[in-house]
Amino acid sequence: MKDISTLSGLSKIIVTKDQVSCDLGGEEVILNLKTGRYFGLDPVGARIWQLIQEPRTVNDIRDNLLEEYDVESDRCEQDLVSLLEQLAEANLVEFQNETNG
Repeated sequence: MKDISTLSGLSKIIVTKDQVSCDLGGEEVILNLKTGRYFGLDPVGARIWQLIQEPRTVNDIRDNLLEEYDVESDRCEQDLVSLLEQLAEANLVEFQNETNG
């Protein structure tokens, strides 16, 4: 089970291996191979999905979105964290937190 309570700006987001995804005209559809459930993303969500195909921190993703979209920083971060939590609950991503030691 994913512990989403530990998600922070320095958390690294890693896409799980048990999924496949497909771009459908700017939107993304992701299939969890273990559960057989689909997850659909709008164009902004699809951009986030593209960004996390390589492990990145929440802050890195947010900074990319702020450069590409006309959105307030607080709103961007709230929406990003919400989506990442949904993806984690669907077992499509995992969070890796840096630890000291």
